[in-house]
Amino acid sequence: MVLVCTWLIYKRKHNIFILITILIAFFSYLYFNKTIPRPSQAISVSEITWTDDYRINGSFVRGFAIGNDHNKWYVQLKIQTEKDKNDFINVSLAGKNFQVTAYEVIKGPLSHKFAFNMEDYIKSNGAVGQVEVESYQYTGEGRSFKSYMAEKRFELKRHIQTSFPLSLQSEAEALLIGSREQMPSDLQKAYQTLGITHLFAISGLHVGLVAFLLYEILIRIGIRRETANWLLIIALPLYALLAGGAPSVWRSVSVTELVLVSMLIKNRIAIDDAFSLSVIGFVCLSPWVIYQIGFQLSYLAAFSLIYSSVFLINNSNTSYLKQSLIITSVCQLIVYPILIFQFYEVSISSFLANLIFVPIFSFIVLPINILLLLFTFISTPVSDLLFSLYEPLRNLLGEIITYLGNLPFQLWNPMKPSFSVILLAYFGVIIFFISLERRKNVLFSSILFIFPVVMMQISPYLDGSTRITFLNVGQGDCTIIEMPYRKEVLMIDTGGLLRFEQEKWKETRELYEVGRQVVVPFLKGKGISKIDTLVITHADADHMEGAEEVLEQIRVREVHISPNSHKKEVMRDLMKEIERQKILLFEKKEGDQIASNYFHLNYINPVDLEYEGNNDSLVLSMRNAFFHGLFTGDLEKEGEEELVRKYSNELQLITLLKIGHHGSKTSSLQSFLELTRPKISVISAGFNNRYGHPHPEVIARLNALKLPFLQTGIDGTIEVEITKKGDIFVTTP
Repeated sequence: MVLVCTWLIYKRKHNIFILITILIAFFSYLYFNKTIPRPSQAISVSEITWTDDYRINGSFVRGFAIGNDHNKWYVQLKIQTEKDKNDFINVSLAGKNFQVTAYEVIKGPLSHKFAFNMEDYIKSNGAVGQVEVESYQYTGEGRSFKSYMAEKRFELKRHIQTSFPLSLQSEAEALLIGSREQMPSDLQKAYQTLGITHLFAISGLHVGLVAFLLYEILIRIGIRRETANWLLIIALPLYALLAGGAPSVWRSVSVTELVLVSMLIKNRIAIDDAFSLSVIGFVCLSPWVIYQIGFQLSYLAAFSLIYSSVFLINNSNTSYLKQSLIITSVCQLIVYPILIFQFYEVSISSFLANLIFVPIFSFIVLPINILLLLFTFISTPVSDLLFSLYEPLRNLLGEIITYLGNLPFQLWNPMKPSFSVILLAYFGVIIFFISLERRKNVLFSSILFIFPVVMMQISPYLDGSTRITFLNVGQGDCTIIEMPYRKEVLMIDTGGLLRFEQEKWKETRELYEVGRQVVVPFLKGKGISKIDTLVITHADADHMEGAEEVLEQIRVREVHISPNSHKKEVMRDLMKEIERQKILLFEKKEGDQIASNYFHLNYINPVDLEYEGNNDSLVLSMRNAFFHGLFTGDLEKEGEEELVRKYSNELQLITLLKIGHHGSKTSSLQSFLELTRPKISVISAGFNNRYGHPHPEVIARLNALKLPFLQTGIDGTIEVEITKKGDIFVTTP
């Protein structure tokens, strides 16, 4: 407010205007402070009413519900039977009431600071916490207009699923009702790489097209223009509810409504005023929405177009291609700091991709989907004929998009910047736009614009420390080693899941993947786009199942494996991906080295070429004048005894030990710990894991020898920093 008041005084605004501004700010603060939900300290929920924001996947219903305490909760309801699941799938749960027994969700530490944060997600949806439900009973339905509209949206979704060909369903659901649940992950990845995911978010284009079609239909059937406008004012909010009510939908609908109403009362409102009123109204009704990335991107993109109108008008006489490029560039530049802050990467190819695909989706794909939906209600034979003509062409377009999305070097991935750098980036972008509009000081503003970009790019390469990160991947192993100035990056294992057979109805649509959902976000958040050496210590899923996803998104120069471990079935998909990308693959054993300018990196296990399991894990020794680290994979009793016998001098008093086999009682022998006596030990074991790792006997041995240790499942991701002077710092979240 000091900055705002200073600006108002500088602009010589009247004192009363300044006073009113201060009062509005003060009372707004009081209102928001009271309205925004506080996290609940106690769970007193015995009855829930589902909202329309939920998903059924596998044996769970997850989403938001209103409790009998009148608070919104994120609920994880475990479905008891296959019959219950079928019942839930075949109706809209919005407005349905359930008597429940709710429990507090036992929370482990975050995977890492770049991982999905459930608490932030709950906060951004205006909820007070999350609960687990295992026992429930349906008690009836509370009818409301909102639940009625949710039911109609559900019916429209089911109609699409029964009327459209399978290959076209996910696109139709996304474009027509704003549901992207069914979209395949490979297509989503391609859209993200090309920077065109916004095409599947219902926004101004969709609202404008629907409004135009409805208006023209009303006029053609003889409705007066003024009456048609009033009918539009009534119809557009209904469409927003049918389309899922995302921020981009309500932004477009509210601005359109304000402009239409102002026209009808003969006092036309300026578009920027309508936009501002839309922001104010949205934030007053749902203050927590400002934390949603969809709200931020939607309003920022609209802001950039509205307030760049002078610049766009000045270039209105240029070619269509140039105008499209300018509009795309304006939108992309205004949102790039938010994209970097939230997703750690920006699509470089988006400028060109949007030029090509925005017209295709705007003027071909979207209108065709609307027409196809209409014909499914009017005439099934006609719609089937149209589908037979459209489906092959749309599948071809999908293949082209997937191919383009898989091309390399399309993403700029600096490390996640600090909030101050984001503010600096926005300052540079706004000054750059102003100078272009005024055609003054363009060189100076260009420097201001480029400076934070350069800062973000070079920051990781200015760090002279070595950083060893033990990633919290649950019940598994993953270690990332960054050499000084990011000259070399090594990864030891990638984590993964041991998957167990379960009933068919409990299977999820898409499997949870540690590599894609934990490891890759960490690498991108750190700005690591290339790994020099990936070490797969042995062929166990909890050490290597995530490797395939890492290779798909991060460039890897070479992979090291234990001799003959590639013959195991669990390694099959990884071997296929290595062969597809033509990545160098080496079998390593005792005596082999990894070339490095900073440390001696030596393998001291296995000793032979026969792969038999855990005791044939690759064991890596990392050593220089200040530091000695030992990474043991799943080495067990026999392997440790062999190391004690052969390396009794080399392994004395080491600095860092990665405890073998997640702290299982079959590892960490007394003699091995007495020899190594590490200054710090790390146990990579999942929170509340089913195996009881680390075993109490191992903990007892460590405590008896007074050896300090940390566990990823309790302490979270652990980082060990080795400075240029040899100082060692260990940090946890």
